[in-house]
Amino acid sequence: MTDRLTAGSPAPDFTLADENGDQVALSDLRGEKVIVYFYPAASTPGCTKEACDFRDSLNSLKSAGYRVLGVSKDETAALQKFRDEQQLNFPLLSDPDLAVHRAYGAWGEKSLYGKTVTGSIRSTFVIDEQGAITLPLYNVKATGHVASLRKKLGLDA
Repeated sequence: MTDRLTAGSPAPDFTLADENGDQVALSDLRGEKVIVYFYPAASTPGCTKEACDFRDSLNSLKSAGYRVLGVSKDETAALQKFRDEQQLNFPLLSDPDLAVHRAYGAWGEKSLYGKTVTGSIRSTFVIDEQGAITLPLYNVKATGHVASLRKKLGLDA
């Protein structure tokens, strides 16, 4: 079992390529609130639903001061296709060697249709302006997750 991050712990820094091949470093976003979410694979039904929910909530998340970053093991070309097909409006980051997944405890054993498999654990982390994790969420559901997150952040009454 991978160690899980807890509220108050420093968010592991990373630099990953986005869908355009540009480098995105978490440390460059200090001073901003950041939502980093890990998803198993671009262009799959659950991941598409979750990404579109973030897309549709992005304006209200932005107005509350949050930036959104999606992270998967997909290569940049797959991320670019996913972004274009779904008109996604936030960076999708490529972590093919899974180093960032592992640093966040978002890679490991999980149950899939009753079988234990090793893979990406759908997880979301809210990081404050100082780079500390304020809300670590593991094993989230693709459907309804963004609405639940918005409630936890106090954005919906």
